[in-house]
Amino acid sequence: MRMRLLTQKTTNKVYNNKVDSMASTLNTHENRDDSRIRMLTYLMFFMFAMTSDAVGVIIPELITTFDLSMSQASAFHYMPMLFIALSGLFLGFLADKLGRKATILIGLLLFALASFMFALGESFYYFLFLLALVGIAIGVFKTGALGLIGDISTSSKQHSSTMNTVEGFFGVGAMVGPAIVSYLLITGVSWKYLYFGAGVFCLVLCWLAYRAPYPQLKRTSTQEINLASTFKMMKNPYALGYSLAIGLYVATEVAIYVWMPTLLLNYEGDLVLIATYALTIFFTLRAIGRFLGGWILNRFSWQQVMFWFSFAISLCYLGAMIYGIAAAVILLPLSGLFMSMIYPTLNSKGISCFPVEQHGSVAGVILFFTALSAALGPLLMGFVGDIFGHVKYGFYLATGFAFLLCLMAIYNLFKDPSGHLLSTNVE
Repeated sequence: MRMRLLTQKTTNKVYNNKVDSMASTLNTHENRDDSRIRMLTYLMFFMFAMTSDAVGVIIPELITTFDLSMSQASAFHYMPMLFIALSGLFLGFLADKLGRKATILIGLLLFALASFMFALGESFYYFLFLLALVGIAIGVFKTGALGLIGDISTSSKQHSSTMNTVEGFFGVGAMVGPAIVSYLLITGVSWKYLYFGAGVFCLVLCWLAYRAPYPQLKRTSTQEINLASTFKMMKNPYALGYSLAIGLYVATEVAIYVWMPTLLLNYEGDLVLIATYALTIFFTLRAIGRFLGGWILNRFSWQQVMFWFSFAISLCYLGAMIYGIAAAVILLPLSGLFMSMIYPTLNSKGISCFPVEQHGSVAGVILFFTALSAALGPLLMGFVGDIFGHVKYGFYLATGFAFLLCLMAIYNLFKDPSGHLLSTNVE
């Protein structure tokens, strides 16, 4: 009997060890797969930023080449943003309907096609048509990528941390893109080669996305996923509230990388070297802040971080407007450090208010307002600049956006309206 018990215990121990070993192996594979997917997502945002945030450097070249006004030249920025908005709204549900992988592949392939087509024409309106295709592509693969981040996140805090890292890579791409365009223009090469390089990079990402093992999307409801469900999401007060906050932030941020190069173009003061590299400094500080985002958010509540950082941005803008161009050379690039965590954190919290199977749809709604604000903000600034004769008057409008965002951050700090949702979803 004793021998039988010893044999049984030994057998159970061996079986448990095998089970533990198998579980450990599965966890190792899952962690390895998650790491590959995260890196792929980071690289997609890096590529997106390379093209979108280089617009501020391209616009002065377009004004000279095609003899455009500031309002006309700003179309090079708002055209893709407008179609990103429409794509997010009307196609965002595809990430939940078709799955993250198929949606990302469709978006990346369309982006590559549009990028290569830049080499085939020289007309300003032809370029705008291609930028519309680029916008549609970005709206598709970005909603897929944002939904994917929710799939591989186990908590709201991890979701925010991942979003900050994603936007950190976006920040690096935002530095690389303008640097590439500046180098091309200095050496007498067309800025269009930026898009050719992005197209090649995009094909590589397509191959990596095709090979990557994506997690299976688990649904907790039987709600039908279609365009109607997206429009229903448009009525949700939390989706709209976060969209409004993000819209105000984006209007404040894009003022820097679209119009700051034009604002500082003729500056000849003692800080001319800083003025020359102001946009690079802005993107560098923004990228550094986003990589530090997870560390900061682990030590302070996100509501406090949003308030103090939005308040600092408001002061940077106010100081630049009161003390003129000499102060703007320092204060506007400095605002990038405080902008670093606002967008990824607000985006993450807005998405985390909803169940995982709705992340694609809500990401599409938020993306709609994000891109719409990114399109209309610089356009309105261009109109104001044309009316009053100088781009600095457009920055008065951006200062107003910054203070409205700060007021929303104050409300969120004291009321925390979405706290009960964030504690139950993405857990």
